[in-house]
Amino acid sequence: MNHLTIGIVGSGPGEALPDLTIYKHTVDLWIGADRGALHILRSGLEIHDAVGDFDSVTAEEMELIREKVSNFNKLPSEKDETDLELALNKAFQLQPATILLFGVTAGRKDHELINIQLLYRILEKGIIGKIIDRQNQLVLTKPGTHTIERDPDYPYVSFVPFSEVVEGITLNGFYYPLENETITWGSTLCISNELSHESGNFSYRRGILLLIKSRDS
Repeated sequence: MNHLTIGIVGSGPGEALPDLTIYKHTVDLWIGADRGALHILRSGLEIHDAVGDFDSVTAEEMELIREKVSNFNKLPSEKDETDLELALNKAFQLQPATILLFGVTAGRKDHELINIQLLYRILEKGIIGKIIDRQNQLVLTKPGTHTIERDPDYPYVSFVPFSEVVEGITLNGFYYPLENETITWGSTLCISNELSHESGNFSYRRGILLLIKSRDS
């Protein structure tokens, strides 16, 4: 494992994307999944790989991507993996420390839900994975103690059980602290909290927990 940070951009609606140029000094290389390659190019960023069936771009847009990207991999539309999963497999080959996913939420709910589940594949490989869109940041975590910093761009903090049960949740440095609570699927106990200090921490002893930082618009 190295310190490489890879940014993968999917085909999600452009209006849901954050400004990708904000991450130009954070991301070491970019991978475009289908129309995501076009999003990267239109942001003035260089692409390391473009992969997918490119059924969400026009013929002219595909030629532009082919011209600008040296590692261009067009695949048949009938395949076992989604374009995003193919891009993720490309990223795994490079053994990064962090993978940031953009353009993978909003739009079709089936794609959005499975894309959030892809965070589990990233987590299991010991890689930090984060989904970022204009209103949200999502990170999947394992048991232990985790530090969280106040982010004025994403002030609300929610915790959603990814596993059926999450045990022993403790929140410190939040407006609504908790001590050794258990939450299950469907629980709203840990929705829409905020940090009361510049940083705080959360811990739990069993389960898998999805951290969501968000804003209203």
